[in-house]
Amino acid sequence: MTGATESSAARVVPGVPVLNAANALTALRLVLVPVFAASVVMSAMTHSGWRMAACLIFAVASATDLVDGWIARRFGLVTSVGKVADPIADKALTGAALVLLSWYDRLPWWVTVVILVRELGITGLRFWVIRHGVIAASRGGKVKTALQILAIAWYLWPMPAALAAVGPWIMAAAVLVTVATGFDYITQALRLRRPR
Repeated sequence: MTGATESSAARVVPGVPVLNAANALTALRLVLVPVFAASVVMSAMTHSGWRMAACLIFAVASATDLVDGWIARRFGLVTSVGKVADPIADKALTGAALVLLSWYDRLPWWVTVVILVRELGITGLRFWVIRHGVIAASRGGKVKTALQILAIAWYLWPMPAALAAVGPWIMAAAVLVTVATGFDYITQALRLRRPR
């Protein structure tokens, strides 16, 4: 889901232990996904306390993605396991949030489908071109990530009606950037696959 995931440019360093700080944060994010989902279910999107708990868990889980990517690159802790587990954790967190928001009629299903198809499609695209090169992160990808996190958190937090009305506008911006960056990554992938 995040900017850290959008970039696969970091090189795997041979000899780095799989059990390291970056991978531990990725594992924590995976563990937080069912905890987050349970909090949303407990709230039924009507109980303010559980909604706040769900929002805070989502925020912490999202923050771990920024931190684990930075740690991995800064201290040379990039591993093959981390490069596979990180996007899985991101998609699981984003997917759970979007599906639950749609399930409780807070978010139209078409928004969830568009975002998840894009996210899963670009992940597949990265694997498709991995022998030919890396699809690097773009600024648009980082903006997309920030907008998605902000929009989901906005929907989760029990806002007053006037502020809650801002949520769909943030999500609309997230969808637009998500789709636009998706086309950009497709173009990059086709260039990488083009015979030279």
